[in-house]
Amino acid sequence: MPDTEGIATGARAPIWRTWIRPQDIVWLLLFLALGRFSPVQGSLEIVLLLTLALFQVVATKLAVFSTPRGSLLVIATELAIAYPLMHYTGDVASSYYVVLLLPIVFAGTTMGLLGVASVTVLACAEYISLLLFLDWKTSYIPSDQIAELVLRVALLPVVGLLTHELAEKSRRAVLQHQAVAKELATANANLREAEAAVRRSERLAALGQLTAGLAHELRNPLGTIKNSAEMLSRTVPPGSEIAQEMAGYIATEVDRANSLVTRFLDFARPLRLELTSQDLNAVLERAISDFSRRKPPFDVEVYRNYSPDVPKLAIDAEMLGSVILNLLTNAAQASPPKAVVTLKTRLLANGVEISVIDRGSGIQPDHLENIFNPFFTTKPEGVGLGLAIVSKIVDEHGGTIAVESEVGQGSVFRIILPLKRP
Repeated sequence: MPDTEGIATGARAPIWRTWIRPQDIVWLLLFLALGRFSPVQGSLEIVLLLTLALFQVVATKLAVFSTPRGSLLVIATELAIAYPLMHYTGDVASSYYVVLLLPIVFAGTTMGLLGVASVTVLACAEYISLLLFLDWKTSYIPSDQIAELVLRVALLPVVGLLTHELAEKSRRAVLQHQAVAKELATANANLREAEAAVRRSERLAALGQLTAGLAHELRNPLGTIKNSAEMLSRTVPPGSEIAQEMAGYIATEVDRANSLVTRFLDFARPLRLELTSQDLNAVLERAISDFSRRKPPFDVEVYRNYSPDVPKLAIDAEMLGSVILNLLTNAAQASPPKAVVTLKTRLLANGVEISVIDRGSGIQPDHLENIFNPFFTTKPEGVGLGLAIVSKIVDEHGGTIAVESEVGQGSVFRIILPLKRP
């Protein structure tokens, strides 16, 4: 058997790699070189350099130093170590004035312009304050050294501003990359939705052609069967109750099959919308009225939540009413007795949203993608054309329909109709 434990161990990076990086070794070598070639080379100098080097390495690894307070602690510590180091190695003449660049660069990469300016002023003040340690009775600064002193002080804000500008450019580039990544993610999501819509349209077209041909072929034999059943019912002697009952069954089932064929044809034939400017609330009220007259009636209450600022829309009132009636019926069938089904409207930026909300049994997650496909149904006596026709009518209006559902919590069907039909 293969050594799975060795494989798992090899796939994980060693712990020491998170604490020891190539740049950490470079930092230590750099500070050791500073101490080795320093003209003073005292024990205190070496201790201060090693302390500064170790702190520089550790500060990049601990999360506590990545916070605003942690950044201030890093800067204060570096300034505190730099001051005795310069004082011990020659005050203003010390070659270690370059260590003042460490807190300035750190501030430039972690703070705003005000923070960088403040740290730069502190570093310059720290360096200039070393002049206080000179014995001005016996010491003086030559004119050529005054220029060197000014250049050293001027170098600190230059480095601080350049570091801040580079960090700002880097941050802006990161933000731009994040924005582009977000746009690409949105575009990919839209592309997947478009591909799903195209696949569904192709399935609908193929099934529509098949349905239309099959329905036309079935209507003639269904008519013949029904006529034969009626003739049989009239010719059977009055005492033959079983024959009469069988003839009645045949006629009833033929009517049911004929109704099913009619629904197939309604789904297959192209829709011809009669668009007129309509008050959406009035269309919804007619759909609720038709719903309340269903036989047998549903034991649910329809709660209206209409937005008053919804304008009139160019819609086919009859077809859109059938859409709402179908959704209300489905919501009622999924809801327990005495439940409430909410019919809600609201105005969006570029359209109007109609929501049918129930607190019923919900829809299984693996069924959500298929509920608008023809012939998909979870009902024992269902055909699977109701929501397919609903989706087709909404599409013809230039709108969209979507569903959100959670098992045991209910479903929300959202229809969005454009304010102006494209």
